Amino acid sequence: MSVPQNTIALVYDYDQTLSPSYMQDDVLFPRFGIDPEQFWRKCNVLVKEKQWDGELAYMKCLLDYLGMDNVTNEDLIELGKGLSYYPGVEDVFDEIREFCLRAEHQAAGITIEHYIVSSGLHALLKGCSLAGKVKAIFGCEFGEDDLGRISFPKRTISHTTKTQYLFRINKGMLNHHDDVNDHMPAQARPIPFQNMIYVGDGPTDVPCFTVMKKNGGHAIAVYNPKDQTGRSFRKCFQLCTHAGRVKHIAPADYRKGSHLRLLLEEMVKEVADRILQERLEEGQQGRVAAPGF
Repeated sequence: MSVPQNTIALVYDYDQTLSPSYMQDDVLFPRFGIDPEQFWRKCNVLVKEKQWDGELAYMKCLLDYLGMDNVTNEDLIELGKGLSYYPGVEDVFDEIREFCLRAEHQAAGITIEHYIVSSGLHALLKGCSLAGKVKAIFGCEFGEDDLGRISFPKRTISHTTKTQYLFRINKGMLNHHDDVNDHMPAQARPIPFQNMIYVGDGPTDVPCFTVMKKNGGHAIAVYNPKDQTGRSFRKCFQLCTHAGRVKHIAPADYRKGSHLRLLLEEMVKEVADRILQERLEEGQQGRVAAPGF
């Protein structure tokens, strides 16, 4: 059974993609007086010397630092209200939809959805100003003890497991109780990869870039134009020029008229026009001319 494949999905990483800062550095460390250098040094010891997974290492360190403060997920959600972004981020979600979809697109039922897939903390993102603008947010989560305090990692998302969430979006399986490994024929998947655009910032997004490239999707690598070291740009340049992971790189400026915004708008318009053409062709194929006289 086929389903209408009229939805365009824009999927974003968060840290250094939508924001110039890591979310922990942005709101969590200042609130609890945590020294960032000391924190990340402790994480690196677990990763490099004791072979911990990176996401589990930082969640373990957070629990160590926050244990005496009886922090809850609700506290983290409240902190998320203070997250900061690159220019234009808070407007791009609505403006892309308003600017790129013409009346004939809307008449054909073509829609745009936004998603965030991050290795950062889901609770912080749940509290941020972007939460009401996106269809779903996926991130690392803490479970809570009987008193409501964060107590143990409940879910982690690494740079490799991020790809699972691309397939969840592809199949419409946004709830964690849905088994994303269930077989689903291509024509039954509500958002084919050809209708998806992924925006990330560097090597941690390579698995997602690869999935998009292999399945006919679109991808953009963004860099921080204010990074005086040039490291942010070089990561993207390497991914595009030497590794062939993405076709496009752009400064992380989401405002109207920026290079990134122009890329996003053209990609969305091209996908919308293709979907519209497919709907028109399907309509023509289903017509049978009436007999003439």
